Amino acid sequence: MTLASSSLRDDARAIWDAAVAAVRPEELIRAALADPALNLQHELAAARRILVVGAGKAGMAMGAAIEEALAEHASRISGVINVPAESVRPLRAIRLHGARPAGTNQPTGEGVAGSRQILEILEGAGPEDVALCLLSGGGSALLPAPVEGVSLADKQEITRLLHACGATINEMNTVRKHLSLVKGGRLAQAFRGRALVSLIISDVIGDPLDVIASGPTAADPTTFGDALEVLRRFDLVERTPPAARHYLEEGAAGRVAETLKRLPSNVRNRIIGNNARALAAARQEALRRGYRVLNLGSFLEGETRHVATALAGVVRSIQVDGQPLAPPVCVLSGGETTVTLAPDHGMGGRNQEFVLASLAKLGRAGLCNAVVLSGGTDGEDGPNDAAGALADEATVAKAEIQGLASLSFLQRNDAYHFFDAVGDLLRTGLTQTNVMDVRVTLIR
Repeated sequence: MTLASSSLRDDARAIWDAAVAAVRPEELIRAALADPALNLQHELAAARRILVVGAGKAGMAMGAAIEEALAEHASRISGVINVPAESVRPLRAIRLHGARPAGTNQPTGEGVAGSRQILEILEGAGPEDVALCLLSGGGSALLPAPVEGVSLADKQEITRLLHACGATINEMNTVRKHLSLVKGGRLAQAFRGRALVSLIISDVIGDPLDVIASGPTAADPTTFGDALEVLRRFDLVERTPPAARHYLEEGAAGRVAETLKRLPSNVRNRIIGNNARALAAARQEALRRGYRVLNLGSFLEGETRHVATALAGVVRSIQVDGQPLAPPVCVLSGGETTVTLAPDHGMGGRNQEFVLASLAKLGRAGLCNAVVLSGGTDGEDGPNDAAGALADEATVAKAEIQGLASLSFLQRNDAYHFFDAVGDLLRTGLTQTNVMDVRVTLIR
């Protein structure tokens, strides 16, 4: 590996790390609790009990930050937060409930049990109790509570079908909300206390409150009819488990109550961290390291390999024409793409597939004095141990020596085994936050 290549790799990783550091929960929670616009200090001081509930990949760090920031109120704090099993550790007053293994997006029986406990806590709130609901990416899968008559297996099958078809998170959550006792604002409906404030780290494009973690404390603009339309769009109506399909059809016919359409006056939601904040921090780190920055923003979505092809075109324009910026350039982008899986697919995730598709498009010439890195800010990228991957000219050389054809791996969605073989997987472990993906491309 050349010194230039090594330096580019180091810069790309440092820029990506700066993005993740900017959305770690500790500082986000402290800032929110001190925000005069939320007036939380007054509410919490007057509360008889402070009930802390929630779900998400950042739940452990958010819960620990709450306990540290509210140490003077420790005797009045209690609650349950559903988190990945690997994130469970003892806190002083809040119990972390392992709701599913890391690396999976499926709801589990453990998640159902934790969700019912959270629901009971809010249902049992007294008139002088204040609740803090801590929500972050992964909250939908970590907060499952199927409606009567619909089994956990039914919801698991629906999630699997939608994921395999390349449904967006918005589309998936439209369906999941209408099969849940807590999503779509139903958790807010259960609360009878003085005030419920949700502090939210967003993992959804545009930060829509009703979509993040399927909006358990937000008004829901979608309907049962919308949920059925998502299933029709992907030709899944007949493949949907009969009990779930029947419940959605009953709701569309007006025989089941809709999700929450108007937020109660004692419920507030606040976004405290998102992808835009992460990209802003990445931009500052890139500028500090001497790069001109092209920040494409947080709204990139669509089929992963198509997005990769488009961004590869931007890279070549910078290299060949110096447009829209002359090198050295850092191209940043966020958002969250989707992958439509081949029937005989291998293993990987959208970030690994993005880098592999970029490599296949750019080739050795396009990756000369360039590096592409893409990673999930939660440290996960599909059902494997990687957050993403990176590629440069050295990656191409190692693949050629081993006889690995990038297009062949791409066609069967097997980016993990390609990058594992060449040693270019991005392995970070769980980061305790989640604001979608951050992609860093550097051009010397």
